[in-house]
Amino acid sequence: MFKKLIEESTEKSPWLFHINAGSCNGCDIELVSVLTPRFDAERLGYKLVGSPRHADIVVVTGPVTKQSLPRVLRAISQVPEPRCIVTMGSCPQSGNVFKESYSIAGPLSKYVHVDVDVAGCAPRPQAVIDGLALASKILKEKRGQK
Repeated sequence: MFKKLIEESTEKSPWLFHINAGSCNGCDIELVSVLTPRFDAERLGYKLVGSPRHADIVVVTGPVTKQSLPRVLRAISQVPEPRCIVTMGSCPQSGNVFKESYSIAGPLSKYVHVDVDVAGCAPRPQAVIDGLALASKILKEKRGQK
């Protein structure tokens, strides 16, 4: 009974946990703008949470520095399965202008499976919403929901 109730309650409202892995804050500002009244992703059920233990989708920004890597991996491991990992911006995907720098450990896909990549530097809010919608669809498939 409780399992069915939990499945129904989490079906339409994926919660997001944001991890800044050394970003310049360009992507972070765009993520915040997606949640503000102009784009209002909360009307679609997305909510930013403060703990990885409450999240369904992890959004990672930044080039993944060597110093942040253990913390990023620890935070991702605390998100309950099934989870969906979204990289936002060019930095966690390739390192962007920081590629092959002495302090960069990225891309994130070397360490964990990334489900959705939202490209851009910084990506437009519409692209972020599209990426979150795709992540929600993947999350539903992982849960075995229709």
